[in-house]
Amino acid sequence: MKKIYIRNLGKTHCNIISSAMHVFTRSRTIKTIDEIWFTEHYSIFTQGILEKNKNIIKKIKNIPIELHDRGGKITYHGPGQQLVYILINLKKNKINIKKFLFLIEKVIINTLKIFSIESYSVTKFPGIYINKKKFCSIGFRIINNCSLYGISYNINTNLKPYDYINPCGNKFIKMINLRDINPMITMKIFRKKFIEVFTKIFKYQEIYKSSYNVLDKIDLN
Repeated sequence: MKKIYIRNLGKTHCNIISSAMHVFTRSRTIKTIDEIWFTEHYSIFTQGILEKNKNIIKKIKNIPIELHDRGGKITYHGPGQQLVYILINLKKNKINIKKFLFLIEKVIINTLKIFSIESYSVTKFPGIYINKKKFCSIGFRIINNCSLYGISYNINTNLKPYDYINPCGNKFIKMINLRDINPMITMKIFRKKFIEVFTKIFKYQEIYKSSYNVLDKIDLN
């Protein structure tokens, strides 16, 4: 029976979460239960392994830039944006990377449909778009058949920092908040529906929702 832990970590620093994900992933065994970590980050720009520093239009003194070993290029994270770190064993789930990414996109699109919002993906610039504006960014890494990193979607975040970069390496991309489309949708409401759709699409039968902070368990030293 497939099991998964769902954890809501609140606001966290991006570098701490990144370190925790690597420790968790590299120490996994075949018996380790898959997990999803929900969090918000303090304001930060992150660059993926494909970024060549060509997409920073102007540096902002009070927002740091960090390099991470995920896929994709540069993006912004900040309060009001939901980060969803998806730590699952692809081999145990019997899916390859291509199908995994397809299913992740399907989860987001189907979750938006619950709120009567039509969306779509773009192959060249991965993510989910609404009305020609980008709602969700996607960036993963696979280690030993296990995924780390994940997705970020804007609920009610400050979009101004995106003006200082070319999001995902595309100067024509404009970002959007979900609250601009439907002011009644909160992060909690959307998160709840996202979990329902995700666990259904990925066929998890047992779901453990834990307030236990996994960061207290993982030794980052």
